[in-house]
Order: sequence, then C-alpha cells, then structure tokens
Amino acid sequence: MADFEAVTKAVVPAAGLGTRFLPATKATPKEMLPIVDKPAIQYVVEEAVSAGLLDVLMVTGKNKRSIEDHFDRAVELEEALEAKGDDERLSQVREPADLATIHYVRQGTPRGLGHAVLCAKQHVGDNPFACLLGDDLIDYRDELLKRMIEVRGTHGGSVIALMEVPREQVSLYGCAAIVPTDEEDVVRVTDLVEKPPADEAPSNWAIIGRYVIDPAVFEVLENTPPGRGNEIQLTDALRTLAGRGNDQGGPVHGVLFRGRRYDTGNKLDYLRTVVQFAADRPDLAPEFLPWLKEFLAAR
Repeated sequence: MADFEAVTKAVVPAAGLGTRFLPATKATPKEMLPIVDKPAIQYVVEEAVSAGLLDVLMVTGKNKRSIEDHFDRAVELEEALEAKGDDERLSQVREPADLATIHYVRQGTPRGLGHAVLCAKQHVGDNPFACLLGDDLIDYRDELLKRMIEVRGTHGGSVIALMEVPREQVSLYGCAAIVPTDEEDVVRVTDLVEKPPADEAPSNWAIIGRYVIDPAVFEVLENTPPGRGNEIQLTDALRTLAGRGNDQGGPVHGVLFRGRRYDTGNKLDYLRTVVQFAADRPDLAPEFLPWLKEFLAAR
C-alpha cells in the first residue's frame, strides 16, 4: 500500500441560506432542523467522529450562531438537569460538546460549495481532509466515510461518494464519468459535470455529499472561475484534479455507495427522513408505527 498522509480533519460547510425551508430558516439554520430530536448537523459530526476524524471545522455564515451554541456547553441547563437528577437528558445535552474539537470560520458571502471549501484553507493547510455536507445523512451502519478514507490511503488523490440515481434526477447532482478498477466498489473518475441535463450526463452515478480531498484542491479553487449558478463549484475543481497524477494532487476515485442515504435538502425528503428515523427508534417505533398505519389507512 502506498504511504499517503492520513486523513484527520473534517470540514462541514454550513453557510447556506436554507431558502427551501423558509420561513422556518429565517432565524434558525437549516442544519439545526431536528431529525426527531437531534439536529441534522449533529449526525454529520457523529459520522466524522466515527470515522476517526476528531478535528472538525464548520464553515458557517450569518445567523448560524445556534450551531456554535449547540456544540458548546450549556452550563445553566446542565445544572438544572443535574439538580433534578435527570441523568439521561443531562447526558444528551453534554454529548454534542464532547464529540470532537470543533472550530469555526465564516464564509462572508455565499459563493458556492467550492468557495466554502476554500474558506477552510488556513485551518486544513497541507493536509488531506474529509468534507461532509449536512444535506446528506449516511446511515451509521454503512460506514461510507471510513471506506473512502481507506481508498484515499491506497490511491492518494481525492475520493468522492457516488450513488446511482434515476436518469431524470441527474440534473440535480454533479455526475461522474467512470472506469472500473480491480475493486468492485471503487472506480476511477475521468470527468465530472455539475448538474448536467439528463441527455448530456456522462452516467447515472451522482456525487453525494461526502468527499475526501487532497489539499491541492485549494490552489485549483483559487483559480476556478464561477460555474453553474455563477458559483464556484467544487465539482469543477475536482474535475481538474481528476486529470492529474499523485505528484500534482490527483487523481480522483469514486466509491460506489449502495447503502442507506437520507436526503434532508428539501421539504419532502426531509419529512421522509424524519419518518424513517422515527420508525427505527426503539423508544418511538412501538407506538409510532401502529399510529402511522392507522393514519394512512384512514386517508
């Protein structure tokens, strides 16, 4: 196995305006909307920690202070719960602050995912890093990020998560042109296109919100002009790296993911995610599922 530098840091872009969830997100960050009783962004941080990444940088923006508060101590609340002897809720309140060492940097103006990643340059330095998007939740049982880090350790360069989607949905994603490797779940990426029309997409394999990225991406992003949506696209920078060798920060490989992914990027998928999580909860499912069946039967 090649001796590529270990991945120890995670970057979580969380500076978006959340316009698809207005008016709820007028004062509450989209990332703080609860999946049952835990904000979506906590699941993302837990995934990074589970993969061994204890250094987490949040790229935030205006009106995102509640994210910082969530991952900080809440002394008065903790004291009140402790006085009541409510150890279960006390543990739940303390858990976010104990997960990892979390840092913050602000993206002053939302200029796309590529620009948000570029905001992490000073913190990340010359180290490879994982990038996790809060819109995508990956089931903890599938360990996608761990697998991606393993692939980076073998091949170097960058690694993206790819999931097959129906042809009519490819225009919602970045899509990859791929060639197989000797590993069943690993492909070499030869081209990337951001949100192509269905008839122009190189494949049905779409990029989902998990990346392991070589630090060479920062130099590329600094020279990447605005692309689709007049934003600096991470997909465009990775396309450049895909054509390079290890000595220049390339290549790009993909992990073909066939596991459980939960989309929280729009209202309908968010609702589906909440129902799925509730149905998997042993403390809720025994009452929730019979009620849900009765509700649906009465519709």
